Amino acid sequence: MNITAIKNTETQYTRTARHVLNVILRDPLALMSSIIIVGFILLAIFAPLVAPYPDQGQGKTNASDTMQPPSPEHPLGADRLGRDILSRIIFGARPALIVPIGVVLFAVLIGMPLGALAGYKGGWVDEVIMRITDLFLAFPSLLLAMAITASIGRGLDKAAIALVVSWWPWYTRIARGVAVSLKEQYFVEAAQATGVHDAVIIFRHILPNTLSPILVQATVDLGTVVIAMGGLAFIGLGTQPPAPDWGLMVSEGRTFILDQWWISTFPGITIFIVVLAFNLLGDTLRDIFDPRQYK
Repeated sequence: MNITAIKNTETQYTRTARHVLNVILRDPLALMSSIIIVGFILLAIFAPLVAPYPDQGQGKTNASDTMQPPSPEHPLGADRLGRDILSRIIFGARPALIVPIGVVLFAVLIGMPLGALAGYKGGWVDEVIMRITDLFLAFPSLLLAMAITASIGRGLDKAAIALVVSWWPWYTRIARGVAVSLKEQYFVEAAQATGVHDAVIIFRHILPNTLSPILVQATVDLGTVVIAMGGLAFIGLGTQPPAPDWGLMVSEGRTFILDQWWISTFPGITIFIVVLAFNLLGDTLRDIFDPRQYK
């Protein structure tokens, strides 16, 4: 690829990024969703500076404030060990957001190249990759993650590995579908005719064209992975006490839901807000990259 082609590609990506930004800024729901997501990510990064009780946010108990309802001292109340719920939610944003982002990223890095290779090469390569993919897709993602986590051990890192293993096939299918449609295009045939190596064609021509549908799917999947991580923590397979986790907080408060409702309610509302924000942003990106809008 010569310098002119590289510049044209950069210009195209710049135009696309500017268009996406303009659409998000004009769409109130997409803008609100983006602000919520960025806000929670910043809370996760700067949790020790933002949380009113950093020690309690990380698990330190406070027997004097056990089961305190929402008050000026504890705006969202305190749990059964006297820990500030707001601080726990802020620190819980780390496993609830940063880990799912890593899970989706690794799933994309595994699934996208495999799908592009299967779609481009076809034949036995396609058969082997897709049959393995179908094997993983035969099980519900969360159920498969639960089985893997139960096998390899409990913990946040184990849960993240299990979710990566159960999530990559979805991106393989998407990338394969795009690759099958692209390999007959003129620019791919021209590259083949000039003797360009298959690996170069896949990474330079096929994979960049799969980014749009992959980006849309990844944005929506982030919300789903947040729920999955919370679900694994809820049943005791994810984050382990006393580390903060939204799903774990909901689980710890379920026994007291009728009287001390705030222990589970506020973490549950937080999960709802974050998942809704990812879904709304994903819907906006799907509308932007939907080819039918250019008819």
